[in-house]
Amino acid sequence: MAEKKEERLAREIYSAVGGPQNVQKLIHCMTRVRMTIRDYDKVDMAKLKAIDGVLGVVQEDTLQVVVGPGLVNKVAQVMIDQVGVKLGQDFPDDLESKSEEHLSDHQKAKAEVTEKAAEFKAEQKKKIKPSKTKAVLKSISNIFVPLIPVFVGAGLIGGIAAVLSNMMVAGDIGKNWNEFITVLNVIKNGVFAYLAIYVGINSAEEFGATPGLGGVIGAVTLLAGVDPKTPLQNIFNGQALSAGQGGIIGVIFSVWILAMIEKRLHKVIPDSIDIIVTPTITLLAVGIFTIFIVMPIAGVVSDSLVGSIMWVLKVGGAFSGFILGLFFLPMVMLGLHQVLTPIHIEMIDKTGSTLLLPILAMAGAGQVGAALALWARCRKNKKLTNMIKGALPVGFLGIGEPLIYGVTLPLGRPFITACIGGGIGGAVVGAFGNVGAIAIGPSGLALIPLITNSHVLGYIFGLLAAYVGGFIATYFFGVPADAKKATELD
Repeated sequence: MAEKKEERLAREIYSAVGGPQNVQKLIHCMTRVRMTIRDYDKVDMAKLKAIDGVLGVVQEDTLQVVVGPGLVNKVAQVMIDQVGVKLGQDFPDDLESKSEEHLSDHQKAKAEVTEKAAEFKAEQKKKIKPSKTKAVLKSISNIFVPLIPVFVGAGLIGGIAAVLSNMMVAGDIGKNWNEFITVLNVIKNGVFAYLAIYVGINSAEEFGATPGLGGVIGAVTLLAGVDPKTPLQNIFNGQALSAGQGGIIGVIFSVWILAMIEKRLHKVIPDSIDIIVTPTITLLAVGIFTIFIVMPIAGVVSDSLVGSIMWVLKVGGAFSGFILGLFFLPMVMLGLHQVLTPIHIEMIDKTGSTLLLPILAMAGAGQVGAALALWARCRKNKKLTNMIKGALPVGFLGIGEPLIYGVTLPLGRPFITACIGGGIGGAVVGAFGNVGAIAIGPSGLALIPLITNSHVLGYIFGLLAAYVGGFIATYFFGVPADAKKATELD
């Protein structure tokens, strides 16, 4: 029986990273297998990048292997099934000893020396503290990456509901669609109405607290059970607290405090009463702290942040759009884009849409334009054109990593001209103004159903400008001479 593609990729990825025994845990996002590596000296980067089907490799807090949408789920599942764990769980420590049972005494001795050397290096690395910025970005990524498929699915369902609702109001469809639209909105609200709870659970897992307690703290910010006639008051200004005040920024901060308190209590509370006393004290203390301190302060921070961004976009217009569209992909390369996720969510919560996402989505459209230009100029390069053919469909739908890591970035100049195309698209969206998305997750053409009413044309014109801008800039200035050389498919 022929080996499936996902099985081959799993086997070859393990071989290049030093085997499953060199992996501490594994998760995946929409396009990348993300591995926490024990010893990077055992990773053969050249071998990993050369694997047929690997579109790119990114080394940040985790080793990220880009294999593309859809396939990444299958590859990750095969890899964890081989080890016998679930996504995100730590790999067993005895994997290496099991895999070396067949080795000779000489090989075992050599392996033992290598292992001790690796342990020494690992201890030395522990003494070097990672930057606070990287630590924050890693935590934000770990909290929101598991929610990306949820945002995509629920967001598109909400977008379909919005389109159908507009059609019903316009008289294009009958009132009998109302119940179906209600069902779609119920599904969408299952995510966005209770997002604080999901964020609380993921934050607790990230900070080492009990996930259920984190979920409760997230729920606390929703102020369930508070009588609107006798609301809780903001102790700083006497005004009524509103449900969700402080947003997910406040939830993350509160759960971080919860984790520190819970860990401390576990150390000092006797084991016999720990299960009763620790969660009770933790929830009571952090719950009160969240309601009366975090929610008012985080509310001011959240409102100021959203207000500042909207002011910049309003005043800056096309210029602000160009800068954001131009530099978004370099931000992705550095992992800085993770910090934008809570900002998007805060903007949606405060204003009903995020004005940032449609502009930033232009960066991916610029990649599409650049890829089309390379296809037109480099037809003799069969390997390159074949890669472009495979990556373009998902590129149009807003998943740009196959194009970035498989096409433009390895060639260098096309990546720069693609960013210019993204800047041009961003300038167009910025010039139109008030082009917002009601949910996050999708990009490219897939974002169209989520664009706010009456601003869809502004987004579409931005996409077209980014396609054309990326194409022209790349066609005339971004095609390396080597890319035009004739090659044959392997």
